[in-house]
Amino acid sequence: MAQLSAERSGQPAAAATANPAPLGLCAFALTTFVLSAANAGLFTGATIVIGLALFYGGLAQLLAGMWEFRAGNTFGATAFTSYGAFWLAVGATLQLKLIPNGAAFGFFLLGWTIFTGLMFLGTLRSNGALIAVFGLLFLTFLFLAIGALGGSSGLTTLGGWLGILTALMAWYTALAGILASGNNVFRLPTWPMG
Repeated sequence: MAQLSAERSGQPAAAATANPAPLGLCAFALTTFVLSAANAGLFTGATIVIGLALFYGGLAQLLAGMWEFRAGNTFGATAFTSYGAFWLAVGATLQLKLIPNGAAFGFFLLGWTIFTGLMFLGTLRSNGALIAVFGLLFLTFLFLAIGALGGSSGLTTLGGWLGILTALMAWYTALAGILASGNNVFRLPTWPMG
C-alpha cells in the first residue's frame, strides 16, 4: 500500500531492508564454536579457525555491523563491527604465527572482557536471549583471560566450554530473529525486557 502511494506521488518506494543481526550472530556463533571447541580440548590445533575468523566471523560480522549503522542500531553496529574486528585480529594472529606469550595474550583477552562487560550493560533493556549471549561471552572472555594471565589450562578449558554455550545461545538468538522476520510456522521466545 505504501509503495502504491509512493508511486502515485512520484516518490520512489522505500526498499525493504533485512535485519542484519541474524547474519552477524551466526557468523559470531560458528567461529566462536570452533575456537571454543579447541579451547575446551575437544581437538588440537586451532588453525582450522583461521578461515572462519577472517571471512565469516570477521568479514561477515563487519558487514553486519555496517548494515546495523545504516539501520540506525548503535548497539548492533558497535557489537558486530567490534567482534568482526576481533575475529580478523585473531585470524591474522594465527595465520602470521604471531601468538604472543601468555601474559600478552591475557591482556588482549582482558581488554575484550572489559569491552564485553560494557556491551553486556547495553543489553539489559533488550531481551533475555541477548542478555544471555553477552553474559556468557563475558564469562568466556573472563575465564580465558584469567587462564592466559595465570597460565591455567583448566581455566582456559572452562572458558572453552563457556564459549560453546555462548555460541549455542547466539545461534538460538539468530534463529529467533530469522523466524520473526517472515511468515514462519513458529517463533522462538527471546523474553523482551523493555
